[in-house]
Amino acid sequence: MQNHCNDIRSTFQIQKNVKIYDFKKCVQFLEAQGQLLYGVNFRTFPEDMEIIYKLIIYCIRDEENAKKLNLNLNKGLLISGPVGCGKTTLMNLCNLFSRKGYEFKIKPCREIAFEFGANGYESLNPYTNKSPLQKRLNPYCFDDLGSEKQIKHFGNDCNVMAEIILSRYDQFVDNNTFTHITTNLSASELEDLYGNRVRSRMRNMFNLIAFTSSSKDKR
Repeated sequence: MQNHCNDIRSTFQIQKNVKIYDFKKCVQFLEAQGQLLYGVNFRTFPEDMEIIYKLIIYCIRDEENAKKLNLNLNKGLLISGPVGCGKTTLMNLCNLFSRKGYEFKIKPCREIAFEFGANGYESLNPYTNKSPLQKRLNPYCFDDLGSEKQIKHFGNDCNVMAEIILSRYDQFVDNNTFTHITTNLSASELEDLYGNRVRSRMRNMFNLIAFTSSSKDKR
């Protein structure tokens, strides 16, 4: 027998051609998917419900509730919080609710830095250049911003994530390219690492969703 918690269609009803989501059923679906992906001990926590609600509202592109939550659906998400609080896990799970064309790939920033060290600037093309047939760049969630090291390629230094953010900001302005980020760093730490110009662009590109500094390590 099919477990309806594993079927995203169990999370909504269609009324007048509009999907009406049930938040409680959405959380049940997330927990079921989390247990499939991360093991039977996975669970959500009451203190995270406000953040989960915001992520789901954003991913289903619920304009009315997004406005109430001060979420701009034309911007990406910047998810900040302490190590182990569940930023990446929740982004991965809530992405299951993303509408077609808004689904994003999650890419660790450390991997991007290592790829640059091995292959140079060409390795940044998937994140900064679109094909002639593309209206905008593919949506990405850059995971754990600030964990990457500045790596040289044949003696060339490059702050790869600063380059990517600046390039994607231009595409955000031109064609509303979507970018998401998770990070353990504060706003001031991001500015120290990437500079005021990048930090300024990030303020324009993202909705900030922050876990509290006291959020427990759920690993």
